[in-house]
Amino acid sequence: MPNALVQNAPRATDMREGRRLEYFTLGWNLTEALVGISAGVIAGSIALIGFGMDSIIESFSGASLLWRLQSGEADEKREQIALKLVGVSFFVLAIYIAADAIKTLIHREPPAASIVGICLSAVSIVVMPVLARAKRRVAARLNSRALVADSRQTDLCAYLSGILFVGLVLNALFGLWWADSLAAILMVPIIAREGVEAFKGQSCDRC
Repeated sequence: MPNALVQNAPRATDMREGRRLEYFTLGWNLTEALVGISAGVIAGSIALIGFGMDSIIESFSGASLLWRLQSGEADEKREQIALKLVGVSFFVLAIYIAADAIKTLIHREPPAASIVGICLSAVSIVVMPVLARAKRRVAARLNSRALVADSRQTDLCAYLSGILFVGLVLNALFGLWWADSLAAILMVPIIAREGVEAFKGQSCDRC
């Protein structure tokens, strides 16, 4: 019995670390959602509002992983359900971004410059890659495909932050309102592919 406790101790520590990362992700994304949507409404920026809505979807992913990490054992049933939930969130994200970007291009509605949005996306560009790497380290130790998938979604959040940043800056400096919508459309196939892999349970293939 003592040996079993010793062997389980590292996994319990990793599970706690995974939960801390997901709590941070959830808190960060909810903050992004509040700031992004508020700043987007004020500036009339569809891209910024979309970024805030993306953060809500990211929060769903984080919440599903928190549910998964409540189990201290290698619960395959929870793992598979959580993985599919992450996959579904990828699909929802891809559909939302595509629809939002196409709508913006069709209606030709340039947003006002948003300093708050530029600052928000700049900070996210720095924070998200660090958070994604931390998740992958814990996922490797836990052999959690769901946490790997979630780390990729965190990476996508960083990419989208970069797209938002470039779009807002180009709009603010040069009036190129279409730049972020075009870049977002190019990201959609990547997001959809990650959703397919997560839903099929293939996210651990390249751990």
